[in-house]
Amino acid sequence: MTSQQPPTKRQKREEYRNAHKGEGLDELPKKRFYRQRAHANPFSDHQLTYPASPVLMDWATHYPAYVATKPGPEQLGEVSTSEVRSLDREVTVADIGCGFGGLLVGLASKLPEELIIGMEIRMQVTEFVQDRIKALRNQNSTSHLYQNIACLRANTMKFLPNFFRQAQLTKIFLCFPDPHFKARKHKARIVSPTLNSEYAFVMKPGGIVYTITDVEDLHKWMAQHFEEHPSFQRVGKAEESEDDCVATMLVETEEGKKVERNKGEKFVACFRRLQDPPWP
Repeated sequence: MTSQQPPTKRQKREEYRNAHKGEGLDELPKKRFYRQRAHANPFSDHQLTYPASPVLMDWATHYPAYVATKPGPEQLGEVSTSEVRSLDREVTVADIGCGFGGLLVGLASKLPEELIIGMEIRMQVTEFVQDRIKALRNQNSTSHLYQNIACLRANTMKFLPNFFRQAQLTKIFLCFPDPHFKARKHKARIVSPTLNSEYAFVMKPGGIVYTITDVEDLHKWMAQHFEEHPSFQRVGKAEESEDDCVATMLVETEEGKKVERNKGEKFVACFRRLQDPPWP
């Protein structure tokens, strides 16, 4: 008679996640069952789903409480969007590289009228945030809290304009991104002249990009590249200190809490999207 082998850690993780697929569960997921490497290669060909155009993005799946009562069909060339359910408002806030969703949860009550999307490249981490939001919504079904936040798996370094139209976003958060210390890896940093132009494209004039890191070299890199970009201007320290979103960003992210425990330093810089000059 052969003895049955105990389940492996991978099997335990899969069993736990499969058990938490139900819509009615209100138990918060346990992070240890969603562990994954801290960083993912943004240049790899991940198996990702993304819309061919922002008008084809099905946001209703992520924000069911905001589905418009009478969606209107639209046309994009030869592609009909009549089957894409409309929302009664647009997504206007994006947390790029949202990690385990701490900032999303913190911003939900701070920006109750805004739809906030977390975008994360790691599959298991994305799944954790989605299960976390699902549980929070179930726990707060009478107050309808957390209906305005969602998370999807995406590689924003490749596909950001596929999700958002021009001048759609009012806030972008870049919190504790991978520093990519080696010079040959700097091309993988989330801030660069090319990526800053994409942020400028999807941002509404007057909107703000929020950055925070515990790596001073990366902080200087991000500040330099945004300050050198003609579409952005750094926000003054006085305005920055009065911004509730900055206060939330400092304390709500998982990385920020870890830096706090280790008594490390956090470096913050914010940049306002400028109005484009008129064509000559």
